[in-house]
Amino acid sequence: MNAVPPHASAVVLFGHGARDPEWAGPMQRIRARLLAAPEAPRVELAFLEFIRPTLPEAIAELVAAGVRRVAVVPVFLAQGGHLKRDLPALIESSRRAHPACRITLSMAAGEADEVVDAIAGYARNCLD
Repeated sequence: MNAVPPHASAVVLFGHGARDPEWAGPMQRIRARLLAAPEAPRVELAFLEFIRPTLPEAIAELVAAGVRRVAVVPVFLAQGGHLKRDLPALIESSRRAHPACRITLSMAAGEADEVVDAIAGYARNCLD
């Protein structure tokens, strides 16, 4: 039986990107929280534009390191044009480039019930 690499699975937090590098701060904090958990998967950031790495670059690096399952998590509030058009094309291209790696795409983080609940709670606490 082949040994499974310690980080055979990875999460890629995917964001739009911005010219101001501080924009990525919240994504870096999400990554740090994920990595702080016991038995954390490998976690990388990737961006559509302005900040590197791009999604294809991040996935190629993960595959080269032995990762065989990648969950791409869009850190967007909602499913807009980039997530409906650009991201599926990037995912499909990465799947073709790395057929031995299972690449899955999650819904926009902001559409998950637990994220909506957290934002609602935050908004409610803004009155205090």
